[in-house]
Amino acid sequence: MKKLQAYYCLTRLDKPIGTLLLLWPTLWAIWLASPSWPDGLVLGVFVAGTVLMRSAGCVMNDLADRNFDGHVERTRQRPLVTGEVSVREALLLAAGLSLVAFLLVLQLNMLAVYLSFPALFLAATYPLTKRFFSIPQAYLGIAFGFGIPMAFAAITGTLPLEAWVMLLANVFWAVAYDTEYAMVDRDDDLKIGIKSSAIFFGRWDVLAVMGCYAAFLLLMAWVGVRMQVSWIYFAGLATAACIAVYHYTLIRNRMRQPCFRAFLHNNWLGAAVFAGVFLSDYL
Repeated sequence: MKKLQAYYCLTRLDKPIGTLLLLWPTLWAIWLASPSWPDGLVLGVFVAGTVLMRSAGCVMNDLADRNFDGHVERTRQRPLVTGEVSVREALLLAAGLSLVAFLLVLQLNMLAVYLSFPALFLAATYPLTKRFFSIPQAYLGIAFGFGIPMAFAAITGTLPLEAWVMLLANVFWAVAYDTEYAMVDRDDDLKIGIKSSAIFFGRWDVLAVMGCYAAFLLLMAWVGVRMQVSWIYFAGLATAACIAVYHYTLIRNRMRQPCFRAFLHNNWLGAAVFAGVFLSDYL
């Protein structure tokens, strides 16, 4: 039972925020790409695959960071640091989760299957980018948003421009919310030599976060115009904009706990966008 609890923590199933931030963009794409109610099989594959690949990604991240996490206040109790899970066990767990996710993807068309390979590559290599990319959060945005082109591929059999613009929008959103997250760890990251957008932006970090939110919303608005959705979609984006302004009030003083609250609150921003997408189709 203790080992299962360690696996549960290692895969972050006890902290669903990452799964939600990965799931919302995929759901936006599924609903926008579908001419009517999404196919149940496709929806089920993507929801289950999101949970599996987020869990696998967390294991891969902790494997890559196991020599650093012990020096960071927020991560020093992770199972690989404390020895509750061995490196071999973690490797097997990540491989098993990825294999099950791939078996699910095989239920989709070949274009979606082909796209699953770069998706796995992005998930596996993201942890390494913190060593040499000044803004690893941008890479995270591609990894977390790759469900967007996969969803369009699975539903339409094509990769339209809208899919790539949505992916770019997700990069800006990820840089915004993960910079808020990085602002919590900035002092520890500087001490151990890990790169992050919070360090890169420096005293312009709050302005950069708000600029990324603006770019995200503008790109999503362009998608809405391009796809000729109803006004309710744009109402969802307006709600998301109000939430982003609330995040400004949390992060402007750069205090750890409010910045972390802003990061967590991005779940509601993603939900607001989805509500606009969903209701624009069915009302």
